[in-house]
Amino acid sequence: MQLLGVRPSIAQRFLSRAKPVVVRSQPVSCLRFSTSRQVQASNQIHSPVRNLDQFHTYQLLSSSSRTPLLTLWTTSWCSTCRVVAPLIQELIESGVGEAEGGVGYCTVEYDAPDVMSAGLGLTYMINSVPTLLSFDAGEAQVETKVTDGRRLADRKFLEEWIRNEARRHGNRGSGGPGGPNLLGRLFGMST
Repeated sequence: MQLLGVRPSIAQRFLSRAKPVVVRSQPVSCLRFSTSRQVQASNQIHSPVRNLDQFHTYQLLSSSSRTPLLTLWTTSWCSTCRVVAPLIQELIESGVGEAEGGVGYCTVEYDAPDVMSAGLGLTYMINSVPTLLSFDAGEAQVETKVTDGRRLADRKFLEEWIRNEARRHGNRGSGGPGGPNLLGRLFGMST
């Protein structure tokens, strides 16, 4: 297919020799793009937070992976914290919340000089230790914040709390199915 001395382009030559393509029509749900099995989300345990940069790094990791970041705010002098922190870490290491999408976890050393000077406790309304606070999509989930030491030492309560927080997946909300958010509760509406 040549017109008056003009050489055909490479694409024209390729298309003239190409065989017709037969497209099989399948519903999208039948198409598979991977032969490997789906990997279950795993929980991540981070080093204790001692400065603002560490805290923001963990928040960004959490937001980018759409997994909630669970934080336990502690001090060096808190005896309850020494009981609660290993219990929560044990639950997260054992896989609690992985079936619901996984979580990230870190302790925040509230009395570390850099944490104190950055005002992190004031920013997130931490007024007692230990405090268990979840972050989802970079936002503190104050409606599910736990400060009662007895509840924090209750293994069953913690398991359920971790599972509820793991269900968020970057959607904020209450973590449970269809639970009301803070503004909805304040104004009598559920979302």
